[in-house]
Amino acid sequence: MQPAKIIGSTHATVKHESLTGVRMVIVQPVGVGEKADGPPLIALDLLGSRTGDLVMMTSDGSYAREATNHDHTPARWTVIGLIDS
Repeated sequence: MQPAKIIGSTHATVKHESLTGVRMVIVQPVGVGEKADGPPLIALDLLGSRTGDLVMMTSDGSYAREATNHDHTPARWTVIGLIDS
């Protein structure tokens, strides 16, 4: 699991069938003091987070498969929780 900050959202006109209707967000992984910890990533967001929200995300492929209800989704990162301040 990795804390991250939502920095925007994105979409694709052509995407894998497992991602149809799933919201994708651009997240900036953060570390101590909310400083950037690596490059921005694209994650699936089933929780409805907004730009600026702190979230917890996971790279667990089995969770992504469960969230998309598809055994062969190419998704890696998924938002799994909102962090309260």
